[in-house]
Amino acid sequence: MRYLVRVGIASCIAIFPFTVRADVVTDWNLTTHQVMQAAQTQGGASQRTLAMVHVAISDAINSVQDRYTRYVATVAPVPSASAEAAAASAARQVLVLLYPNQKAMIEEAYAASLKSISDGPGKTQGIALGEQVATAVQADRATDGANAPDTYRPLTNPGVWVPTAPPITEQFARAKPWVLKSADQFRPGPPPQLASTLYARDYNETKSLGGANSTARTAEQTAAVRFWTTPNLAPAWQAAARQLATAKELPLADCARLFALLNMAVANSYITDWDAKFTYNFWRPVTAIRNGDMDGNDATERDAGWTPLAVTPMHPEYPSQASISAGVSFGILEAVFGQNPAITITATDIADPKKTRTLNSIAQMAEEHRNVRVWGGIHFRNSLEVANDMGRKISAYMVESSIKPAR
Repeated sequence: MRYLVRVGIASCIAIFPFTVRADVVTDWNLTTHQVMQAAQTQGGASQRTLAMVHVAISDAINSVQDRYTRYVATVAPVPSASAEAAAASAARQVLVLLYPNQKAMIEEAYAASLKSISDGPGKTQGIALGEQVATAVQADRATDGANAPDTYRPLTNPGVWVPTAPPITEQFARAKPWVLKSADQFRPGPPPQLASTLYARDYNETKSLGGANSTARTAEQTAAVRFWTTPNLAPAWQAAARQLATAKELPLADCARLFALLNMAVANSYITDWDAKFTYNFWRPVTAIRNGDMDGNDATERDAGWTPLAVTPMHPEYPSQASISAGVSFGILEAVFGQNPAITITATDIADPKKTRTLNSIAQMAEEHRNVRVWGGIHFRNSLEVANDMGRKISAYMVESSIKPAR
């Protein structure tokens, strides 16, 4: 499947005439998604891949054009090289290393990228340069901790049963972030005290709106939950970036910068969020609501049979990954394209292409990505608010601290 999520330009068409154009950056963004889909890569691992690919592409292009600073500036610049060949070569090498079983798909995309580049010294130099850059990026991430063994220890007493499904990639809580000083640089304070008014507010909102049999949730809210519960959240932001880059006709180095910043920031959202999640280990609504008589709060009435509409993920509740990812993505796109750029988004369900969802702006998409976690019964409102704030701080820091104009 070539396009995971389609995005259409609405009111900005008159200002920015939209034509489909080949772009090595967006082409390899799509290829990376195809490769990961074939390999069934999800979550933090998928964002690590996207960050590695796009940082390598950006560094390769700027080793030729010198428009922006490089993330790993250890490779000598080659101004006479083909920037497009360097970008394709860098992306290809990163993906082949990470997904050797998908080499045939990767090589097919690589051949297509090189086909339109004229043979000659520039192409040859670009291919060699891209390989060198990819090697430098791979070396930088070789000890980032993302592939550390899963050594999570469930807390229990000898002989007492606990749920046995392991948490999702718990080791990301200790992984090395991109550009940030540490995984806990933007760690928030703890979740609300169980006896607080704020906790009772959130408890009762999720209990009312997020239950499988809720009568307070609207049909439209239910439809939104069902659409975004499939793995459509992250690809939607990548698609929005692709379409905006095309509509605005970003130059090659600017497009590379956009996707490198976006994917480093989203990769950081997993690392910083997992750091906070496994620091606080806050319970999910399904646990909280079934134990509402144990929280010391008179305003939270227990519902012993309560179940959420969406499937509860296997990691702690606070803060929300969907919300921090939306906050990060929204922040990067605004930093590059201006405040809430005019765009209409039509998202296509990866699992069922017949299902689509149309939103009027990236701001609406970010808001909906937060709300569906309450409407689906898997998060509390405060967790969404805190995570969104984390995401905006991370995106601002990334723009200020990395891939800056070279001159």
